[in-house]
Amino acid sequence: MRLRIASAPCCWGVDDVNNPHLPPWERVLDEAAEAGYQGLELGPYGYLPLEGERLARALEARDLTVVAGTLFDDLVDPTNLDSLIRQTHEICGFLSRLPELPRAPGQRHPAPYLVLIDHVHAERSRHAGHPETAPRLADDRWATLMANIRAIAELASREYGIRAVVHPHAGGYIEFADEIRRLLADIPDHTAGLCLDTGHLHYSGMDPVTWLRDHAARLDYLHFKDIAPRVFAEVMADRVDFFAACARGVMCPIGQGCIDYDAIRRLLQEIDYQGDITIEQERDPRHADGSLAAVTASLDYLKDRGFRASL
Repeated sequence: MRLRIASAPCCWGVDDVNNPHLPPWERVLDEAAEAGYQGLELGPYGYLPLEGERLARALEARDLTVVAGTLFDDLVDPTNLDSLIRQTHEICGFLSRLPELPRAPGQRHPAPYLVLIDHVHAERSRHAGHPETAPRLADDRWATLMANIRAIAELASREYGIRAVVHPHAGGYIEFADEIRRLLADIPDHTAGLCLDTGHLHYSGMDPVTWLRDHAARLDYLHFKDIAPRVFAEVMADRVDFFAACARGVMCPIGQGCIDYDAIRRLLQEIDYQGDITIEQERDPRHADGSLAAVTASLDYLKDRGFRASL
């Protein structure tokens, strides 16, 4: 496998740009580089400065590349489309101005990607990980969700040459097995690919190895997480909000949780996955002082288990 392993601002607790406790973005870049990462995601819109050359110079100074931008927003509300389109222009415009990234032989689509995530809705977040009780979208609202995804993905491809990938996420309206299958039926491969996240799959009742194998033909990009089993059992029993679960420490460094990364490595060799993997560990930003140790431990663990970052 030829892989580029990146990190993401959520490892420092950066999920909501309005959170007053977020660390300075320069610290995230400094610590990602110090830990040995090759790349970084942009994180939520509005955190990293996309205007001018400031961020591009900061990345170059730390020998970091950008593997993806993220549109983590309400993809269901029809009145939000204008904002989604504006964000797409700004994110993809920035990505398209960066130096071209190397592409591995056999990589389906080159990075950087535009990761589309329906954000965490309050009425769903309380049921994250519980498909049997979670409210579902009516058909007309699902159709709006699909139309918004198509509009964003087609714009990103047509005007910027950026591949959009849809990321199922706990607490959003694309989370559970039936919703992912419905997404793949409604959004063709030529429009958008798939970014599967090992942690969100496990959190929402799916086996990561099975899902990566079964959907290899649509898989453009991967997120790696790990889940602390004791905390996970507690938050499932208590039915807490997804971000409250993250604040409790449900996500842990790779190798310290319940996800079998030896099996995932073998599976990725079997399906000949080439390209990009981003490590994530959602956490409370008030605990960002532990981020450097955690992201370093995650990367070291993967390297020790045979994941070679050599793209």
